[in-house]
Amino acid sequence: MSFTTDIKNELTKTVPEKKCCQLAEIAGFLRFAGSITLSSGKMGIKVTTDNPAVARVFIRLIKEYFGAKTALSLGEPTPLGKGRVYELSVTPQMNSEQILREVGILGVREGSNYITDGFDPAIVRKRCCKKAALRGAFLACGLVADPRRSYNMELICGSEYMAQDVRRTVNSFGLKAKVRQRRSKYVVYLRESEQIGDLLNIIGATNAYFQFQEVQLVKENLNKTNRIANCETANVEKQVNAAQKQLADIRVIEETKGLGALPARLQETAMMRKAHPELSLEDLAAVFDPPLKKSGLSHRFARLAEEANKMRAYRSEEFRL
Repeated sequence: MSFTTDIKNELTKTVPEKKCCQLAEIAGFLRFAGSITLSSGKMGIKVTTDNPAVARVFIRLIKEYFGAKTALSLGEPTPLGKGRVYELSVTPQMNSEQILREVGILGVREGSNYITDGFDPAIVRKRCCKKAALRGAFLACGLVADPRRSYNMELICGSEYMAQDVRRTVNSFGLKAKVRQRRSKYVVYLRESEQIGDLLNIIGATNAYFQFQEVQLVKENLNKTNRIANCETANVEKQVNAAQKQLADIRVIEETKGLGALPARLQETAMMRKAHPELSLEDLAAVFDPPLKKSGLSHRFARLAEEANKMRAYRSEEFRL
C-alpha cells in the first residue's frame, strides 16, 4: 500500500460535522473526480475513484448533505493494471443538477447554464471550509511520495485556472505551493518537507503528519551523522597530508646537509615527527617535554619547510649548472 493510499484512507475517517464544511469537501472532490453526463438533454454526475474507502465516504456525504442516493458500480480495470475503478452516479432523478449548482460547478449566465472553473468563492470563504475543500481535492487527485525516498506532494488539476486557484487556497495557510504544467495537466506541488507536513496537518491527516515528521527526523539525524563522519574523514586526511608534507621536508634536509645542521629545537621537532608520523599536530605537541602549544609547533614546522624549500631551490640551481 502506498503512502498516498494510507493518507486517503485516514482522511476518509474524518467526516466534517459542519454543513458548510461538508459542502466544501463535496465541492473539492467533485471538481476533480467528477464529470457531467448528458442523457436526453439532462445532466447527471459520474464520479470515479480507485479507492473504495473514498467512494464510501462520498456516498455518505452526498446522502447526508443533499439527501440524494448515489449508485455505485465497478468500472473496468485501469490501463496500468492498478485495480478496478469505482464509479458513483447521480442521475437527474437524484437531483444531480441541484448538486452541481450548490457545489458551484454549474452556473447561470444570461439565462444559460455554463461550467465554472475553480473553487466557488462563497463555498471556501471560511478557513475551515478551505481545509475541507482541499481535503476533498486531495482525495480526488492528490499524491504524496514516500518521505523515505523523496519529498513531493502534488494536486493534479485539469486547467491552469483551477491550478492557480488551488495554489492560492493552499498558500492562504502560509505555504508556498507552486504550479507547473505536465503535458495536458497542471500540477500544484510542494517540495519542502516542512510544508508538505503542514499541508497534511491542515487537511486532517494527523497520523500521516506525525509519520512524516518521524521519517524526516530520522533522515535529518542520518544526514547529520554523515556530515560529521565526512568532516572527521576530511580532518584525518588533512592531518595525514600535513604529516606527509612535514616528513618530506625533513627528508630533504637530511639528504642535503643533515639534521645536525639545524638549530636544536628544529632537530628535536624533526626527530619527534619521524618517531610519531601518525599523530596530529595537537597530539604531537603534547608529546614534547615540556609540552608545546599547537601554534608553537606549527611555527617550528614552518621553519623546517623554509629550510627544506631553500635546499630544494639550491639543488635545482645546482642541477641546472
